[in-house]
Amino acid sequence: MNTQPSEPMKARKGFGRYVFALLPLAFFAVIAGTAAKMLYEQDVNGRDISVIPSALIGTKAPALALTALEGSERPALTTAVMAGKLTLVNVFASWCVPCREEHPMLLELSRDPRITLVGINYKDRNDNALRFLGELGNPFQAIGIDPNGKAAIDWGVYGIPESYLVAPDGTILYKKVGPFDPQSIETQLMPAIEKALAAGS
Repeated sequence: MNTQPSEPMKARKGFGRYVFALLPLAFFAVIAGTAAKMLYEQDVNGRDISVIPSALIGTKAPALALTALEGSERPALTTAVMAGKLTLVNVFASWCVPCREEHPMLLELSRDPRITLVGINYKDRNDNALRFLGELGNPFQAIGIDPNGKAAIDWGVYGIPESYLVAPDGTILYKKVGPFDPQSIETQLMPAIEKALAAGS
């Protein structure tokens, strides 16, 4: 009597072992795909990262004592420069593509006499920052350099460009992650400015 398994039975057993060996990989792929989908939906579809709330909103802005951007002909950015003024603090860098996209809107905002626009130059080279501002224009009344990102950490920067509206008493009123566009200026920033001015008056 032949006790050896038939060729079809051998093939089925071999295939079963092959499938069993692939199960962990398939399980990992499903988990990774689900996690990626959740992150995509949260950051792109389900949640607008430009309006992520900041724990600092409603609190005093972290102190600033940053060195001036050499050659910019602008003073250093310090807390004293902002004191008593409604200030928009913009975190930017020459290597940041969205910073370049929003720059024309910052130039327009710099013409608004109601606000003081200042810049934190984040992890940038001095010559590159100067070239960036020389090419696109310099909207800032004061600029401080943040070569190691310490100020950005203190301010809870999520990703540049990033902007903070700070009240004359130093309270952070509004935060914008990502570049300004005409809609965000009209529907978010300007109402925040108007509200701050009304409260001040």
